[in-house]
Amino acid sequence: MKTHATSTLPRAARHALIKLGEDIAIARKKRRISTVSMAERAFISRGTLYKVEKGDPSVSMGIYVTVLAMLGLVDGLGNVADRSTDTLGLDIDEDRLPQKVQPRRPRPERP
Repeated sequence: MKTHATSTLPRAARHALIKLGEDIAIARKKRRISTVSMAERAFISRGTLYKVEKGDPSVSMGIYVTVLAMLGLVDGLGNVADRSTDTLGLDIDEDRLPQKVQPRRPRPERP
């Protein structure tokens, strides 16, 4: 059954989640961690782990982060939306710069 989260998700986001889930499954298998053991370590059910490994958008971000942490892969997550590498945001800021900069006029002194 498709959830509302799945049907409203942009295509690029959906593909990114699917790739993340696949990468999590491969990382777990490379470490030779069973689904039972992984689920226990992350304090989730095997069904939820299955959803994570399928890239299900209805699973909370906290669970994805917990699973990534159990695999030792959480380090790069804090940089996903880093403002210093947000090229669109930086371009928007640059577009908002004034065309001319006028020197400030001194304010008249008050009596």
